Amino acid sequence: MRRTVLLLLLLGVTFAYAQSYRRGGRYRPAAPPAGVEDLTWEVDPKFKRDVFTFVRIRYYSSWRESWDTDWPDSDQNFSYRLQQLTSLKVNPTPVVIELTNPELFQYPWIYIIEPGRLVFSEEEVAALRRYLLTGGFLMVDDFWGEDEWQNFYEQIKRVFPDREPLELPPDHAIFNCVFPLKSKPQIPSIYHAMSAQGTDVTWERWDAQTPHYKGIYDDKNRLMVVICHNTDLGDGWEREGENEYYFREFSEKSAYPLGINIVFYAMTH
Repeated sequence: MRRTVLLLLLLGVTFAYAQSYRRGGRYRPAAPPAGVEDLTWEVDPKFKRDVFTFVRIRYYSSWRESWDTDWPDSDQNFSYRLQQLTSLKVNPTPVVIELTNPELFQYPWIYIIEPGRLVFSEEEVAALRRYLLTGGFLMVDDFWGEDEWQNFYEQIKRVFPDREPLELPPDHAIFNCVFPLKSKPQIPSIYHAMSAQGTDVTWERWDAQTPHYKGIYDDKNRLMVVICHNTDLGDGWEREGENEYYFREFSEKSAYPLGINIVFYAMTH
């Protein structure tokens, strides 16, 4: 995995710039579709592999195909914000890949969304275990309630039968390393946010009122998996240009800051 150059570039993120974003990111009234000029930039051809790439995992679901939720806009928007707000050099073209693809090991960070009905094959279990234990990092996002948690828990325990997901404390670096967050954020979909506007309700289901951020560690105490349960960072990225209230309240305040924190942490620890 090509991590050295990425580390040097990412360490150039400045807290002052982060604070500037918190005071007012650039709201885009309509998120341009992937590929238009506003969301593209040039990558130095001499270092085209020494960039951060948003890598989404394609997987099988027992209910419906969920791996492509929020795709492609969330991946493109998040890549754009990383390029805009940090000194990290970012690939403007996100990647979708299967866990069994040998090219997986070229990427240090991967993303799985809506794993509430995810079912790993034996080959995927072995590939994910190897990927994570050899330095890879997995972010899991956007699943709600106890039933979906139980399904994901059973699947990740197939990967690591001897490791338990542990709740990350509020003072963990994930919540503070670039953007300091005062609490663990809960980010609803834009539909739930708009229907609950003017209330304190940010959850999508009665059994999902508390956001959880859990981690799985390797034998050297390296955090290799971050699990974002009862929250939806991906919608905060995808829907940022559809409604200014949603952008200001959820995309700008929580979804982008926490996502950037997670990438920063993954690439520097």
